[in-house]
Amino acid sequence: MDVHRAQLRDARQRLRRLGRADALGQAQVVAVADSVQRARTLLEMRRPADAERELRGVLAQEPQHVTAHSFLALALVQQGNVAEGVAEAHEAVRLAPDQWLTHYMAGQVYQHAGRPDETIAAINTSLALEPEFAPAWELLARAHLMKGEWPQTAEAARRGLALDPQDSDLVSLLALALTKTGEEEQARAAAAHAVQLDPESATAHLAYGRMALAFGDPRRAADAFREVLRLAPGFDEARDLLVAALKQRNPLYRRLTRLQGRFRGNRRLVFLLPAVPPLIVFFVLVAVLHWAAWVAEAWTTLRLARTKATRLLFSDAEARAALMCCGLVAVGAAVLTLGVTLGLNAVGTAGVAVMALVTPVQEAVHTGSARGRTVLYGWTALLALAIAASAVLTSPTTALLCVYAGLSTIWVAAGIRRVLGRV
Repeated sequence: MDVHRAQLRDARQRLRRLGRADALGQAQVVAVADSVQRARTLLEMRRPADAERELRGVLAQEPQHVTAHSFLALALVQQGNVAEGVAEAHEAVRLAPDQWLTHYMAGQVYQHAGRPDETIAAINTSLALEPEFAPAWELLARAHLMKGEWPQTAEAARRGLALDPQDSDLVSLLALALTKTGEEEQARAAAAHAVQLDPESATAHLAYGRMALAFGDPRRAADAFREVLRLAPGFDEARDLLVAALKQRNPLYRRLTRLQGRFRGNRRLVFLLPAVPPLIVFFVLVAVLHWAAWVAEAWTTLRLARTKATRLLFSDAEARAALMCCGLVAVGAAVLTLGVTLGLNAVGTAGVAVMALVTPVQEAVHTGSARGRTVLYGWTALLALAIAASAVLTSPTTALLCVYAGLSTIWVAAGIRRVLGRV
């Protein structure tokens, strides 16, 4: 009997231990699921560093947790750690190649990393496994948009809208694509519909503003971009577009920029100059036209930068550059007047050369590459020294060469951007 009782006691203890182990296992599963959900919420709140900590804790317990690898990839790439983020996305796909979600998340990682071709490949794989997921079509549309493939963007947006007709972002992407393809009536309808579906969507107002700006309504475009900045204050693209819309409201600036875009001049025509010397007149007109457009832009920027309602739209550097350009025009005109009054050709021509410096300054300001800006600012400084030397040495020929060099900076800057773009 004692032995039997002891066996029963041991059996009960083993059952209790098994029950506790099973309960602990269930608790661990619940804790992991909660951590993954917290990480997802943190990513939506744009707190990728906190999400990364949660996900690394999950992977310390379950190294092959597929969803944790996918979300960790997104958290890393959002912090700028592209290489490790892509590696985590690859790991998730390796662990679960037949799950559409891993390919979709990999597509998001590639999109954040600025790799549209890889995004398209990943999303196409995801859609082959699950074609009824509207957000995947939206991501595909965004990848084609990044590549400037407007018909493909519109097609992907339409496929997504067939699944979710009330998705404002998909309608916005469709409006952007239609705007780029020049389908004005459909673009207007799509942009208005996107805002109607979600009046609090920054993307919808951005699409509406781009449509209005493209089709010659800068006033409505400016209103739309202001709404974008109200909804998303850190949206730099909307800020730049608002500045462009405000400038386009200036009739003189609008006419000059249209002419500037129409007559940019072809660099290959330079090789025809020995055979057709009158072509030099064409190049001079193009250069002067660009100079006038840059002066108009500097004046418009300065006026907006000093207006209370639009002052915060411009950085200090932009305002200083605009002030400098307006000052160059004023100083150059004064030097030109002085040279004419005193009968000093070198001084008068130097005054014209000072005014021509507006082109290199503005080309430098509007160059995206830091190295390109440095080169163009150096070019501008050399021209300024040459102009000063021409006035001191009373050399009208040198001053005239400086005029030509300053105005021709539109082609110098284009060459610099092209070379640095290849690098």
